[in-house]
Amino acid sequence: MNSWCRAGLLCAAAIAASGCAHRPPDDPADPLEPMNRAIFKVNDKADQYVFHPVAKGYVYVTPSFVQKGISNFFNNLGEPKTIVNDVLQAKFRKSAAALWRFAINTTAGVGGFIDVATMAGVERQPADFGLTLGYWGVPEGWYLVLPFFGPSDARDTVGRGGDFFIGYGYYLPGRYDVESFSATGVDAINTRANLLSADGLLNSQFDKYLFLRTAFLQRRQALIYDGNPPPEMDMPMDDAPDDGSAKTGKSGR
Repeated sequence: MNSWCRAGLLCAAAIAASGCAHRPPDDPADPLEPMNRAIFKVNDKADQYVFHPVAKGYVYVTPSFVQKGISNFFNNLGEPKTIVNDVLQAKFRKSAAALWRFAINTTAGVGGFIDVATMAGVERQPADFGLTLGYWGVPEGWYLVLPFFGPSDARDTVGRGGDFFIGYGYYLPGRYDVESFSATGVDAINTRANLLSADGLLNSQFDKYLFLRTAFLQRRQALIYDGNPPPEMDMPMDDAPDDGSAKTGKSGR
């Protein structure tokens, strides 16, 4: 996709995001629900017949310590994205911690395959551009289900575009060659394998679409506010105080 197309998509998503106020996760703006459900159904079938069996096969043939090392490796490659977004959110202590994690895991952790930083008590706290936008008050906009990527919203779709330019894949030499696509594939399979334990909970839901929508929005809200959303976020929108406090996503830290 050329730069003009990317810019157009980002602008469209930004307009959609700016058109809605923050809403509680159990009452999202979802005017595209029929389309979202159709995409969700396609994604679900693709997972059922392709991604789930591949992930199970991966777990079967790959020793657990190798799986853990691969997860650590890709998590470490994501630390520069966290560093940049923590700086953009003015969370300089978190940015410094992520920088330390990246440095120590890349060196003492053998390229990131061993999570030395967590062993030393510095936990991973990932950040992305969607969270940065939310922190500075950009509303989530419409809920979206993206083909293959799954749950999102207008703000996080814009965030994906921003993260592309600070993610590890953009700076790999020959990022469109076989090796680059192979690395992306391994990352995706490993990520799906890590979610196999949650399949039982998801499949037990009466409406998987609603369950995933609420779970996704709750998690994103918690991450934006560092696990402490303001009280008005739990109120119905008509009962929220009209003092401007509900219009910003800043956590105040």
